Amino acid sequence: MKKEKINLRPYVKQFYKGNAGYFLLAICEILFTTICSLAVAWLLQQLLDLIGGKNVNYDLMQLALIACATIALGGLGYFISYHSKPKFITKGISQYKNHLFNRLTKKNISSFLTENSSVYLSALTNDIAVIEQGYLFNTFTILENVLVFTCALGLMLLYNPLLTAVAIGFSLLPLIAALLTGNKMATEEKSASQKNVEYTSTIKDCLSGFSVVKSFKAEAQMLNLFKSNLKELASAQSKKHKLKILIESLCSLAGYVAHFGVFVFGAYLALNDKGITAGTIILFVQLMNYVLNPIGILPTAIAERMAAKALVKKIALALDTNVTGEKRTRLTDLNEGIRLKDLSFCYEENKRALSNVNYTFELGKKYAIVGASGSGKSTLLSLLMASYPNYEGNIFYDKKELRNIDADSLYELQGIIQQNVFLFNTSVINNVTMFSDFNKEDIANALALSGLTDFIKEKGEDYLCGENGNALSGGEKQRISIARSLLKNYRILLVDEATAALDAETAFQISSAILDLKEQTAIVVTHSLEESLLKRYDQIICMKNGEIAESGSFEELIDKKGYFYSLYTISQ
Repeated sequence: MKKEKINLRPYVKQFYKGNAGYFLLAICEILFTTICSLAVAWLLQQLLDLIGGKNVNYDLMQLALIACATIALGGLGYFISYHSKPKFITKGISQYKNHLFNRLTKKNISSFLTENSSVYLSALTNDIAVIEQGYLFNTFTILENVLVFTCALGLMLLYNPLLTAVAIGFSLLPLIAALLTGNKMATEEKSASQKNVEYTSTIKDCLSGFSVVKSFKAEAQMLNLFKSNLKELASAQSKKHKLKILIESLCSLAGYVAHFGVFVFGAYLALNDKGITAGTIILFVQLMNYVLNPIGILPTAIAERMAAKALVKKIALALDTNVTGEKRTRLTDLNEGIRLKDLSFCYEENKRALSNVNYTFELGKKYAIVGASGSGKSTLLSLLMASYPNYEGNIFYDKKELRNIDADSLYELQGIIQQNVFLFNTSVINNVTMFSDFNKEDIANALALSGLTDFIKEKGEDYLCGENGNALSGGEKQRISIARSLLKNYRILLVDEATAALDAETAFQISSAILDLKEQTAIVVTHSLEESLLKRYDQIICMKNGEIAESGSFEELIDKKGYFYSLYTISQ
């Protein structure tokens, strides 16, 4: 199977963008720490040989001064690390999160209708912690251990190439142990992340459907589902942790063998007068720590970094699909209208929601779409909002096909009011304006037309709506949705059962307000077949089984005594 090519550079770049200063300072700390580590080993060798009466180049006072300088350099390194490394990590992670969220906003509407949003929830929560530790912190861990390993090996070669060769030979043992197990770490981390996605998805479903669960007394089933996902997640995480411990254990055991092997061989050379002193053996034993520790740490750190990079790749793949086209044609204005040509659509294969729909919506006119449940009314509006690009036939805005139109420019000219309303946990006025600046008179007019004026007078503009509007009634939420669309003053306004949650008087008032819009085109899906309102629409489109059964003015359809007449008669 051919692997998908994913450009990770824009994602990884976020860790370092504008962050080079802190990164370089952290590297300086690694350099200072490495020098101090080697200096400690060298000082032990010098002091031991000085005590043993061997010829050394420095006296005790000079060695004491060098030790003080080493401590000072180490203190400086830790001071730099204290101020630079946390800032590098936090800034890098913040920029990465911002980039993910920015990419998320580039997705088209269909992404959130067809994809599992838990992938994004997991990526912005659980996976971030793994990436912070596994990728960013381990970047410094890897650099530090590689530098310590290289410098320690160089110093060993300088003192005794033979003993160094023996040390390298023994060092291969933990390295082999690490290579045999290290590559599985990324697989296990990715598996644990996927199980977390499923776990997050279950929690989201349980919370969003809590009222349904309670009303059907399905708490036990919900708990069983939760326990099942939790068990699978725990199992995946357990495998990951076990593998990590296995890698570390094998490397440690092999390290013990290497450590003692070098010590014994060094003692053999010293006892046989092969130019090795007691101080040199201690030096090598100390340096072996700097050789073996990296061998023990690096495989795990590299495996964790690979695992973290796999998570970056995973979210990059998700974010780089179903992205709103950036090179599509901009829709700056409309002069003719919307034309549907042989429009068909299937949610599922061989199960058509719309079939060969042909119709033209003229600018400035008002259209009512009526029909039984499942007749394709809401599907038609979803397609007009570019929610699903995989339709058959064509949707033309003037002469531009919808698939080729830049979505942002479409949403500047066209908006939708739906029955299901999303609200931010902020003030009423922020939810109406969607955090944009508008003229106060326009805001007041939108509030009045949507029936929110009295509510604002009673509660105030700063009244908090709660999480997804849980501090408001269904009607209040719907009024906010209608107000924000009226305030935007779209050229084309799509309305999908927007007044269903409102009382009859408010519903009539808002429907009248939409019909009173002078220049806007309004396409309204409605369940209400009230004669006084239906007579005001320029055209009524009656849908049946995904097709347009008939269309015309109210009087024309009543006189025709067709499908609309049957629907209207039954509703009275």
